[in-house]
Amino acid sequence: MELMVLGVLEFSSIAIGIKALDEMVKIAPVSIIEARTICPGKYLIVFSGDVASVEYSFNKGCETGKNFIVDSLFLPMVHPDVVPAIGKIVATDDWNAIGIIETLSVVSGIEAGDRAAKTGNVKIIEIRLAIGFGGKSYVKMLGPLDAMEVALEAGTEKARSKNQLCMATLIPQPHHEIKPYFL
Repeated sequence: MELMVLGVLEFSSIAIGIKALDEMVKIAPVSIIEARTICPGKYLIVFSGDVASVEYSFNKGCETGKNFIVDSLFLPMVHPDVVPAIGKIVATDDWNAIGIIETLSVVSGIEAGDRAAKTGNVKIIEIRLAIGFGGKSYVKMLGPLDAMEVALEAGTEKARSKNQLCMATLIPQPHHEIKPYFL
């Protein structure tokens, strides 16, 4: 199944998050990509499927979570680089320019990565979601310098518009010694 629609719900309550997860999978057939606790004491659900199923599940999660929702995302037509990069490193031979966007929430990290990939001709190689760094997330990208500049501007603008941008950086012509630490 090609994943074209993405839903993300970030809850401030672990108990409500687990309850929402149960209700969401009962209402529609969605594929759960991630469902777990994240720092600092929040619960995350990342899911995909067809448009109607994701929309039904997303709405049910929002209804269940109400005031406990920290951030949410319903993203039809997610860029194809985004889902494979969530929590994993995607292999690539490209080693031109590095772009990193660091955000204050999971949802804003995914949004920034999606916007960057759609705007610039860059490869999303990892979207790390709030594990071991206080609820923040980051997106790592590789590509040509000019494309990376455009992608970083688009991705950071999305996070900045929600007041969720922590930092972004561009590394042109990265030294080969950092490759094993970056990948």
